[in-house]
Amino acid sequence: MDFVIGADDLAFRRDMRAWIGATLPSEIATRGRRGFHATRSDVESWTRRLNAKGWAAPAWPEAHGGTNWTPLQRYLFQLELRAAAAPVQDQSAMELVGPVIYTFGDEVQKRVHLPRILNADTFWCQGFSEPNAGSDLASLRTRAVLDGDHYVVNGQKTWTSDAQRADMMFALVRTDAEARPQAGISFLLIDMKSPGVRVRPIYSIDEGHSVNEVFFDDVRVPTENIVGEPNKGWSYAKFLLTNERAMSAETAHTRADLLQLKGFAGEKACEPLFCAKLSKLEVDLMALEFAVLRVLHAEGGAQDAVASVLKLRGAELRQRVAELGVEALGNVGLAVNPDPTGHDATDHPAARPPGPDHAVGWLARSMFRRATTIYGGSNEIQRNIIAKAVLSL
Repeated sequence: MDFVIGADDLAFRRDMRAWIGATLPSEIATRGRRGFHATRSDVESWTRRLNAKGWAAPAWPEAHGGTNWTPLQRYLFQLELRAAAAPVQDQSAMELVGPVIYTFGDEVQKRVHLPRILNADTFWCQGFSEPNAGSDLASLRTRAVLDGDHYVVNGQKTWTSDAQRADMMFALVRTDAEARPQAGISFLLIDMKSPGVRVRPIYSIDEGHSVNEVFFDDVRVPTENIVGEPNKGWSYAKFLLTNERAMSAETAHTRADLLQLKGFAGEKACEPLFCAKLSKLEVDLMALEFAVLRVLHAEGGAQDAVASVLKLRGAELRQRVAELGVEALGNVGLAVNPDPTGHDATDHPAARPPGPDHAVGWLARSMFRRATTIYGGSNEIQRNIIAKAVLSL
C-alpha cells in the first residue's frame, strides 16, 4: 500500500485544480465558502458541468458513468472540490441510492434513474428514520400494503434531509408485519409528487432549513418501484449504511475548513493553548485521512466496524474544527446567519453582517455540526458496533 503522491498524481491534481478554477462560477463558490447549504440550482448547475466532463460520479463503475480513477485520484479530486468551495452534489443520489440501484436494481431502474442522477435531473432524499425508529431502524412502522399492481404507503419519516427539494425518496417500508423486524422490510422508490405525500419543515439550531418531516397518507407506489426482492430491504439498507458511514469521515470538508481557519486565525494561532488545539486537530485529521486512504485501497471497501470508526472520528473532527473557528473569530464570529449576498440559509433576505467577510457562517456552521454525531447513526451506536465487531463485547 503506497500513499505517496507521485508525479502523475501531482499532475492530475494540478489539472483538476485548473479545471475547477476555470469552471466553477464565483457566486456559487462564494456561497460555499460561507458554509451555506447549496441551493438546488447551484447543485444542478455544477453537477451538469461535471457530467458533461464525465466526472459526476468518479466512484461509480465505468459501465454506469463513473471514471477509471484510482482511489487516490478520487480522493485528490474531492480535496480540490472542497478547497474550491464547490457545491456538494446530491449525496443521497450519488453516494447512497445510486450504488444501490446499480448493484441491486433491475435493468429498467438502472436505465431510468442512473442517467437522471448523473445529470442532476432528479434529486433524492432518504426515507429511513421515523419518530420511533432512528438508531433502532428495524422498528420502523411505515407500512406498504400490496393492492394489485401498487403498494399503498402510510406512515411518517423524520429528519429527512432535503425532502423539500427532492423529486424522489428511497424509503424503507414494512411490507410484512408478521415477519421478524429485519425480515419484513422492503426498499421502495417513491415519487415525492405522488398524491398523499406531505413535507413539513424542521428548522435547525443554525436557523437553516435542511431537514423535514414527511407524511404518507394512502400513497400509491407502482410495484416496479421496489428495489431487489420484497422483504429483503434490510440487506440493501446495510449496504447503503456502510457506504454512508464510510463517506461520513468527510475529511476533505474538514481539511478545507482547517485551511480556511488557519488563514484567518492570525495572532490567535500564536497563543499556546489555541496553538495546541490547532496542532492536535491537524494531527488527528492526518491520521483519519490515512485511515480513509487505507479503506479506499482495500478491496471490498469498508467493513461495518471500520466504517463506524471513520464515521465516529470524522464527525468529531467536523465539530472540533467548527468550534475552533468560532473561538478564533471571537466577537466577530457571533453573527449567526447573515449572508452578504443578500440571503440567509433559508434563502430569505438577510442583513449584512457586522463583521469581516471571512467570519460569515462560522457560528451557524458550528451549531449545525452538532448534528454530525447524530445523523447517519449516532456515535453511541457506532461505538456499540465497534465494541461488538472488534472487541467481541
